[in-house]
Amino acid sequence: MTRFFHRLSLTIYSLMVIVSIIVLTYIGFSYYNKPIEERFFDPNYALLKPSGLIGHGLGIIGSLFIVIGLFSYMIRKRFKIFARLGLLKYWLEFHIFLCTLGSILVLYHTTFKFGGIVSVGFWSLVIVWSSGVIGRFIYLQIPRTIEGRELTLREIEDYKSELDLELLNKYKINISDLKGKKYSNEKLKLVAENISAKDFKKVKGLIKAEKKISKRIERLDRMQNLFKYWHVAHLPFALIMLIIMVIHIIVVLTFGYKWIF
Repeated sequence: MTRFFHRLSLTIYSLMVIVSIIVLTYIGFSYYNKPIEERFFDPNYALLKPSGLIGHGLGIIGSLFIVIGLFSYMIRKRFKIFARLGLLKYWLEFHIFLCTLGSILVLYHTTFKFGGIVSVGFWSLVIVWSSGVIGRFIYLQIPRTIEGRELTLREIEDYKSELDLELLNKYKINISDLKGKKYSNEKLKLVAENISAKDFKKVKGLIKAEKKISKRIERLDRMQNLFKYWHVAHLPFALIMLIIMVIHIIVVLTFGYKWIF
């Protein structure tokens, strides 16, 4: 996937989430804003209640999105047979998108009123989603290959050395000399030596990449440990959420709520 299509896919993901929130809020604002005892008299009650045509559908579709997002990423990550089906980071982004959109649909399915075991499932969902956002941040702090494999400290240091050598050999810039110096001074030096705009852009990118990788080396152990602890919070609540979702579905089917089927 090219950078353009990657950014396009992220833009589409974001727009779908935003548009879903706007549309659902616009359709049901008067209903969701009423006290629960007054909702029966709202014109949209039959459609938006949890067992209604729209409300029930939101619960089913949202749950499907969450399940698909969760298991598709797990399967792609854990089974090497699927290693060629796109880069892991794209699957992670797809996982986040589906689980975010699914969580929003489930929230509107509850009509913002929940109690009992359903509330446990819902708050587990909130914790899973919130920890997922944090996990995404930690994930990005750990250098990886383009396929998504975590780099070892040796590989990261080798990459840093390659950047340092390229700056030194091609452009006579010792990265250690930049420590404590303002970047603007180095920029004036390069301009004075008549370095082309193309080369200057390349140098700027190399310096930025070198500084970024240096910071990541400094906090690599901390981020790797945080990522391990993150799984302790994320995975159990995801399991609780799935178990309660299954129980909820069984109860709903037992009472004969089958949506459009």
